[in-house]
Amino acid sequence: MTASQIIFYLISAFMLGTAILAVTTRKIFRSAIWLLFSLIGTAALYFWLEVEFIAAVQIIVYVGGIVVLIIFSIFLTQQSGQRMAKAPITRVIASVLATIFGFSLTFLLISQHSFQLTEKPFDWTISKIGMQMLGTDRNGFALPLEVVSILLLAAMIGCIVIAIKSNPEEK
Repeated sequence: MTASQIIFYLISAFMLGTAILAVTTRKIFRSAIWLLFSLIGTAALYFWLEVEFIAAVQIIVYVGGIVVLIIFSIFLTQQSGQRMAKAPITRVIASVLATIFGFSLTFLLISQHSFQLTEKPFDWTISKIGMQMLGTDRNGFALPLEVVSILLLAAMIGCIVIAIKSNPEEK
């Protein structure tokens, strides 16, 4: 086993462990923190793949933006230190069965295709990515980028609306 494979398995184990902790912990603030670590693990995987721009975007947008927005929402709407209610056993069983089904379906789909190694170099420079992001042609991503920005704006407005506490009407 090479050092590159060991690093890949360590990053993958870190991501899987923190993702499991994010969905199984009973304190909502801790769940958000574990989600943060899982997204940092995703950025580490991008760095390992030598796609530094995508890793930086992962850190800026998801770690720096989305998780901070989630934590902000938690502080405004929930008591962050309180424990969440324990899930009923039927929900736990259903989630385990759904996970097993998802993994088996993924395994079946992957096993049907033979993946070949290519000698083609991976040439995605920042200027190429920037031109693709701003492009309005068939392969451009200007429209999806604008849709994502509108989605983030709607999430921020939703947080503000939830955070505003209405005063009871005085009689």
